[in-house]
Amino acid sequence: MAEFLHFEVDLENFIEDLRQRVAKNEEEIRRLLAMEPKTYENFIKPLEDMEEDLELFFTPLSHINSVNNSERTQQIYAEALPIITEYSTKISQNLELYNAYKAIYENEKERLSQAQKRVLELNIQGFELSGAHLDDATKERLAQINLRKSELANEFSQNLLDATNAFEKIVEDPKDVEGIPQSDLDAARFEEDGKTKWRFTLQMPSYIAYMTYGPNRAIRKEIYKAYVTRAPQNGEIIDELLSLRQEAANLLGFANYASYSLATKMAKDESSVTGFLEELLEKSTGQCKREVASLKEFAGFDIQAYDSAFYSERMKKARYDIDEEEYRPYFEQQSVIQGLFSFLEERFGLEFEEVDEKLWDEKAKSFNIYDNSKLKARLYLDLEARKSKRGGAWMHDWQSAMVRSDGTKQLASAFVVCNFPPSSSTQPSLLRHDDVVTLFHEMGHAIHHLLSEVEESGVSGVNGVEWDAVEFPSQFLENFAYDKEVLRMFARHYQSGEVLPEAMINKLIEAKNFLSAMAMQRQLEFALFDFKLHQKLYRGEAVQELLDGIRAKTALIKPPKYNKFQNGFAHIFAGGYAAGYYSYKWAEVLSADAYKAVEKDAKLAKRYKEVILYNGGSRSMAELYVEFLSQEPQIDALLELSGIA
Repeated sequence: MAEFLHFEVDLENFIEDLRQRVAKNEEEIRRLLAMEPKTYENFIKPLEDMEEDLELFFTPLSHINSVNNSERTQQIYAEALPIITEYSTKISQNLELYNAYKAIYENEKERLSQAQKRVLELNIQGFELSGAHLDDATKERLAQINLRKSELANEFSQNLLDATNAFEKIVEDPKDVEGIPQSDLDAARFEEDGKTKWRFTLQMPSYIAYMTYGPNRAIRKEIYKAYVTRAPQNGEIIDELLSLRQEAANLLGFANYASYSLATKMAKDESSVTGFLEELLEKSTGQCKREVASLKEFAGFDIQAYDSAFYSERMKKARYDIDEEEYRPYFEQQSVIQGLFSFLEERFGLEFEEVDEKLWDEKAKSFNIYDNSKLKARLYLDLEARKSKRGGAWMHDWQSAMVRSDGTKQLASAFVVCNFPPSSSTQPSLLRHDDVVTLFHEMGHAIHHLLSEVEESGVSGVNGVEWDAVEFPSQFLENFAYDKEVLRMFARHYQSGEVLPEAMINKLIEAKNFLSAMAMQRQLEFALFDFKLHQKLYRGEAVQELLDGIRAKTALIKPPKYNKFQNGFAHIFAGGYAAGYYSYKWAEVLSADAYKAVEKDAKLAKRYKEVILYNGGSRSMAELYVEFLSQEPQIDALLELSGIA
């Protein structure tokens, strides 16, 4: 095969092609199961190839449905989901396959590589967590649950996207946009009936612009209310999803879904997670109270949730003489990308070469990555917001680095997707520093997948990495977005070419931990809500009551009763973070410790690449981490890096 696949999706024939591929795979599995003797090379490797090829075929559809969503992509994706889900469930519950994996492990474990043993161990665990060893009636029910869960997750995500696109606020009075950055005003401005007006939406760049700078409190409240009440129909989806997860966990022998989720994570048990989160909560609460008190004192009244971003920005400017808008001309998107590439070349020996190829959008780009001058991987960037793209930022892997059963080597590829302010023919995409941090974060995920030296696809790159460790490389890299030397690589004024002045860099670093305890507690609120939600079955009003109870400890600025945050919590209801949102903080302990070490000794960056990135999921991150730093991660580094005393 070619080094990298050409990105294309044949929507017209996709479903028929998918059915044929699934049928062919099932036929091949029957042939492999009938073969004797079964070995890793003649049995496991062909199965790995088969699963990789199906992923290579399916990923472009799921990607295009996220970044260029239309009624047509929705329809095809909805038709494809039950096919792929039923197939995956059938494979994961196949008792013959399960027994074959166990037999090969017992027969060959002494002569297999570490990566091969890990593939077998994770697959055996996967079979058991799918109920391969259970009776037919239980397996049938688990299959029904899996199918319904995939349908509900897709509905949840689509409802959220539709609700986001359905709202707009037209502002006509110039006084109501005073103080909003010019680039945001340019993006919002339109002419109607000979009059200049401004359109604000729930798309993230637009939403953030008005909530942070919009002077009209009533408009802020209106936009905020629209945002936190999106997709009310998702409430019913949440109830059904929670019931299905609890039922599946029980059928598999777990007391609850949280316990089931931890079977594939670093955290040992439920109390390890809740104890960890509550320790962070306890250690940040005192500072959080002081931060909220100072913010209210600055505002001069008892501010509400829709005031916090506005007065936080004003207070930050007053305290540090820092204005986010003054920085944006220095963070022009293309300059930031090139600076990030230069940093990765200097620190990790990576080179990036743009590739001329037609992609799904004219603003999407692809780059070949060279590791120490050797072609290693391909990266796809799609960074600007548009109506057809779902919100947020993410990395999604496509190809995995591997050696196939015929001996040919496959290189890795991955997508990095963000929702930065759109560029136009007259206005470049000027980023906030938060956007810069986001780009570094997602690139951390990307190089974790792309630099893998592992030859088995099941544990190559991010595959096989424990979910509560997968955020470690992304959070590690984002810390460098505050490094002075790194900032000087790309922070240049897009018109004058002037490097970001030293005084402005210092202010940015000083302000890094502004209201950091409030930010910490917001994340702890999400994590505690998610984990406790899956420790027993909650439904209907009980879901809101649980959230309210957690907010009593974490939210010192109480959100209004109409705030239905859960209906937009796509991470846990339409993504892979159910009973795992704590992973962000868990992994942040690893990343803070690692960053502090590399900050003291730059030579450790090479060791990080060779131990953490090259090994992918071939070994537990707990083991790799100790090999990298010769010590267990410590929570104190996270508190110090967050500026929490």
